Amino acid sequence: MFALTDKPEMGSRFYSALIQLAADHERGVDGMKVIQHMSGVLVETYFVFDEPDEAMQASFQKLGEMLDCDPASGMLAPYALPPSYIIDHETERGRLAARMFFEEWLDCSFELHDLLLTIFHSAIISWEQMGIPREESFRLLFECTKRCMAYEIAAQELCDIAIEQQVTQQGGAIAECIASLSAVAGRRLAISLNAAQNSFSGGQLPENLDYIVRVMTQEAVRLGVPAGSDWRFGLPANDTPINAPLELIREMEPRCLSFFRTIHLTTSYDQSVSCAKAAGRMIAVASGGELPEIEPAIAKPLAMSAITETYKYVCLDFDMVSY
Repeated sequence: MFALTDKPEMGSRFYSALIQLAADHERGVDGMKVIQHMSGVLVETYFVFDEPDEAMQASFQKLGEMLDCDPASGMLAPYALPPSYIIDHETERGRLAARMFFEEWLDCSFELHDLLLTIFHSAIISWEQMGIPREESFRLLFECTKRCMAYEIAAQELCDIAIEQQVTQQGGAIAECIASLSAVAGRRLAISLNAAQNSFSGGQLPENLDYIVRVMTQEAVRLGVPAGSDWRFGLPANDTPINAPLELIREMEPRCLSFFRTIHLTTSYDQSVSCAKAAGRMIAVASGGELPEIEPAIAKPLAMSAITETYKYVCLDFDMVSY
């Protein structure tokens, strides 16, 4: 006979773990990180159910009833949320914490979800006592959760779209899926930053490109691709002509944009993060297992070349922004 889960004790311990995850010994607890970790936990919970998007809607409706308020309305301040690549990173940390918590849970998924809402309701109420209105905390949690859910759904669906386009329809290889998703990520990033004002000089990646590359590499490593310094092995030298995979971009980008319209992911920067995450997942699919279709030492530089060469191409040829 299974022992019932000690819900209050586990809930308290889990929230304490989230606080520790967001703590810095010099700066204390980062409240925005706590919210992002909470969002990751919720999203991981939603994927336990058959219809994650419906689970998310029902979840926030219930949390709103518990808080007796709606999320704060109106436009968010420009810097109310961290950049998308940080939201992806921190919410993924929350998802990992949730998976570890789930291993100890002995009761049904609905009871787990209700416990999490109770924990997060208490947290938001306690923040209000410190001067942060519950409506604002609720809005930030909602926005971070929406983005985390969108990035995860996009990573799944864009991989399927790439395989359907490059492999099923055209008889290509997984390598073309990796290159096309990486290249679209580079292009959407350059467009989001106004490519005409960008520069790419020397051997170092521009800071904004490096952030997007991290989304791709972290996703691949999370799913089992060996970490290492071989991501840039074999990249073209600075004095060689730019070699962006333009044909792959022209085939893949319209399909990506059509999907983004479906899930209402409208900003080019968010689209870049989603494509980079999908590319990292595709690298893991192609180079995982005992008999990988592509060795990691080949798949990783292939993706890096596609994203960097495309970024450079858009930066140096503004006509590509509107083709």
